[in-house]
Amino acid sequence: MPKLLWFFLGVITLAVAASGLIFLQTSANGFSARVQSSAVERWAARRIRALAAPAGARERANPVAGSPEILAEARAHWADHCATCHANNGSGDTEMGKHFYPPAPDMRQADTQNLTDGELFYIIQNGIRFTGMPAWGNGTSHDEEDSWKLVRFIRHLPHLTPAEEKEMEELNPKTPQELKEEQEEREFLNGGQAHEHTPHKHR
Repeated sequence: MPKLLWFFLGVITLAVAASGLIFLQTSANGFSARVQSSAVERWAARRIRALAAPAGARERANPVAGSPEILAEARAHWADHCATCHANNGSGDTEMGKHFYPPAPDMRQADTQNLTDGELFYIIQNGIRFTGMPAWGNGTSHDEEDSWKLVRFIRHLPHLTPAEEKEMEELNPKTPQELKEEQEEREFLNGGQAHEHTPHKHR
C-alpha cells in the first residue's frame, strides 16, 4: 500500500479517535465550561488559532516601527483594554481569562510568540471563532495602527519588567468595589474628609 495512503488512513484514524474522545467527554459533562478542557481540545484550540489567519495575512509585516514611545502607548492600551482577560503580563491568569473554555493562553510562550506579526494582527482585528477572543477591527475606536502597536507589545511580553507591570496596574479598569475602597482610603488619609482637588490659579 502506498505510503501516502497509509498517511491519510492515520490522519483519519486520529480524527475519529479525537472525535470519539470529545463525544465521550461531552456525553459525560454536556457543554459545561466548568470542567477542565482536555488535551485534545487544547490542541484543537491551538490549531484553530494557528489557522485563524489566511495565508496572505500571515506574511504582512508590521508597518509600525518599534520605539519606547510606541511600546508605552501599547502598554497603556493593553492595560486598559486587554489585561482584564490576558493579565498585564500576558499570562492569562485573571478571573476572566482562567474561566474561558479553553482558558486564555499564556502569550509569553512559544505558541503565541511563534506566530508571525501578520497572524497576531489578524487575530486582534478579526478575533477567533469558538473562543472568547473578540474582533477589535469592527468599526470601533480601535484602529489598525492600534493593533499593530499591540503586536509590538505582545513581542515585548516575555521581557516585561516589574516596573512596567506596576505602572500598568494604575491603568487597569477599576471595579465599583475597587473605586469605593480607593475613595475610603483617600478619606482615611485625609482625616475622614474626601480630598477635593483645587485647580491652581495661573497668575
